[in-house]
Amino acid sequence: MTAPVQISSREALRLRERFLTRANAVFYARVACLCLGAALLLVPTWRALFASDLSRGVPVYALFFVSAVASRVVAPHPRHGRWAMFLSLIVDLVVLLSLVSVSGGLNSPFMAGLVLLTIFFALLFPSPVAIVPPFLMLPLVTATASGEAGKTPLLLSVLLVSLHAVLNGVAVYVIVYLTGREEKDAREILELEAELKKLAVVEERNRLARDIHDGTGAALSGLIIQSEYLQTLAKDKPELLSEITELKSAAEEAIDEVRRALTMMRDEFELIPQLENACTNFTTRNRLPAELTVDGEVPALTDEQQLTVFRILQECLTNIAKHAAAQSVVVEVKFSDEEVTLRIRDDGKGFDPQKTPRHHYGLQNMRERARKIRGRVEIESAPGEGTEVRLFITPGGGASSAQQPM
Repeated sequence: MTAPVQISSREALRLRERFLTRANAVFYARVACLCLGAALLLVPTWRALFASDLSRGVPVYALFFVSAVASRVVAPHPRHGRWAMFLSLIVDLVVLLSLVSVSGGLNSPFMAGLVLLTIFFALLFPSPVAIVPPFLMLPLVTATASGEAGKTPLLLSVLLVSLHAVLNGVAVYVIVYLTGREEKDAREILELEAELKKLAVVEERNRLARDIHDGTGAALSGLIIQSEYLQTLAKDKPELLSEITELKSAAEEAIDEVRRALTMMRDEFELIPQLENACTNFTTRNRLPAELTVDGEVPALTDEQQLTVFRILQECLTNIAKHAAAQSVVVEVKFSDEEVTLRIRDDGKGFDPQKTPRHHYGLQNMRERARKIRGRVEIESAPGEGTEVRLFITPGGGASSAQQPM
């Protein structure tokens, strides 16, 4: 009975199936022993060999029968199955002790059952501790042996006890050793499966990255080139030139997203360069300076945490460009092992955070992104006083990187 450890659900299921398989094997071995016990009770000559009668043998047999059947019924129970099997084996030891004590003690032919019970203990509870209950049986046999048959010379008793101790020890060692090798092989197989899955994911990401780069990326690049050409043709038409410029800007933003998706697919996403790139693109496209300051070294952030920091900055810059009419933007990022803080301030016209227009979900999306990684977003703004958005994240507190959004 080993101490509980942290294991995966798949590993727990495998161990449970192994336990149930071995419990079934033990049950069928007990059925064979029950058949032998019935023969000893029913055949008078055999019963006479052990100076037993039905009045003494039937209760012992009934105890063995009830223990075997009850443990078989309770074994599949997730909480009580193992304890039921352990207690039933203790009952088997008690039954064996009663048989041995009236049939010769250490000389009893039933002593062979001790090795069998040791094997049962080791199969169901593969640990060196499994040898303890059978070992305790040996001094009890010596102490409870009765009759002339139980009076064994001291040296012979020592020899028999030593022999049974060695046999039980060898049985436990072999089973524990083989079980350990089985566990090691199973862990190696699971690790290989995980590596193969990881390689398959990486290969699929690389394939998608190539397809996106050669397909979508090339198409967007062509769209940008055509937009630039149309801009030269529409110099005298301000309204058309404005539309073409917006089209080009949208295509440039789209190709930036494609490139960012490719870096994430290839596990090349680096937070600070992406923040710098976002601020530079914002300044270039909107003729509005966005000053970025970074304090500290990036701690151990999950992929989703890094992406959330970038997405919230991206959302804030987009809102500033569309609605703020600001003259300057300041972005501050502070890294520490305890907390990551992102602040975006602008000197625009501001707004009332409690009265956001309907069908505008930017602020809600930022809060939901932060909540998903166990962070929080604070928004401070008022009409005519600009806006400040603050994001707070605890490093390593995010969701699994395997679920990162693209």
